[in-house]
Amino acid sequence: MLRTQKVLLGLLVGCAIALAYYMMPSLAAKSSGNLPQAKTIGNIEQVAAFNGPMLTGVSVSKSGRIFVNFPRWGDSVNFTVAEIKNGRAVAYPNAQINQVNSGEQSKSLVSVQSVVVDPQDRLWILDTGSIEFAPTSYGGPKLIGVDLKQNRIFKTILFPQEVALPTTYLNDVRFDLRRGEAGIAFITDSSDKGANGIIVVDLASGKSWRRLNDHPSTKAEPNFLPSVEGQPLMSRPLNQPPSYIKLGSDGIAISADGKRLFYCPLASRKLYSVSVDALSNQQMSDAQVAATVEDHGDKGGGSDGLESDALNRVYLTNYEQNAIFRRNERGMIEPLIHDPRVLWPDTLSVAKDGYLYFTANQLHRQARYHQGKDLRQKPYSLFRTRIDAQPVALR
Repeated sequence: MLRTQKVLLGLLVGCAIALAYYMMPSLAAKSSGNLPQAKTIGNIEQVAAFNGPMLTGVSVSKSGRIFVNFPRWGDSVNFTVAEIKNGRAVAYPNAQINQVNSGEQSKSLVSVQSVVVDPQDRLWILDTGSIEFAPTSYGGPKLIGVDLKQNRIFKTILFPQEVALPTTYLNDVRFDLRRGEAGIAFITDSSDKGANGIIVVDLASGKSWRRLNDHPSTKAEPNFLPSVEGQPLMSRPLNQPPSYIKLGSDGIAISADGKRLFYCPLASRKLYSVSVDALSNQQMSDAQVAATVEDHGDKGGGSDGLESDALNRVYLTNYEQNAIFRRNERGMIEPLIHDPRVLWPDTLSVAKDGYLYFTANQLHRQARYHQGKDLRQKPYSLFRTRIDAQPVALR
């Protein structure tokens, strides 16, 4: 009897061990779902989805009209500027000007990087003049003003080649319409092949000049290695060795009082500002302008676009953390949005409806960063989040 009991006990123990072994994966799977995870911050809503080429810029008029642009970076682009109508992108201001005219670049939109509505509710189109980052020539790089009431171009400003260099990549633009006869525009040159800096434009005369040309604050940080979606991001063209990203001054925003112009290189975690008075004064030397630059320190991650509101706060995309941060009026950085859907937040636009609009275009998943493999997944998105603030209105 004793021997039989021992056999039965042994069988029971063996069954218990076997049962525990086979249950372990399911128990592990069950417990893993309860482990702590990163939390989202803020609320976003999708305004429009894009299943064609990737977009970069967005801007919203006072009446709520939404404009976007699609640079010619390799995707098939039928029109480089569009207005969103009933959820669809429609060529703007017309289809004809969106067709590249290589013989007369000045009369067509070559490859637009930014669209910005100014304080007088006019749309300005910033044309890089560069297809797939090729060198530019006169007539390509330009700033075009469009009257939104008549949907008609009223101003075209071409940049001379000593201002828009062959290596220049015009990136983003902000305005102070109180200065001069018709206002001043400020544009970042984010080139990864040549000098970086700020281009200043007198809107009345069309005259333009470079400031902070190759100043350290406009340059990419040496050996800058951002982390996006948990992966180190480097330029990795097909059959070529990887290299560090070298994009310079990119994001730009003007303070609510118009005294400081904020900017940042894309390949950096630093935020800088410079005196707008100094930038606008052609009599000041480059050294005098550079003396007004202020280093605001680390902003918590790499940024593409910047924006500001009437409460003197600066918004910063953070492509490393799928986030948007905000620098408050005391100079402190605070989180606004953190969401896994915010895959490379690019451009920001504060609108009169109290929302911050922004594009998410998966720029980091392009083939040039993954040895020729395009990892982007459509659609690309235009999102918005409520901020209860108004745009800066320097007019």
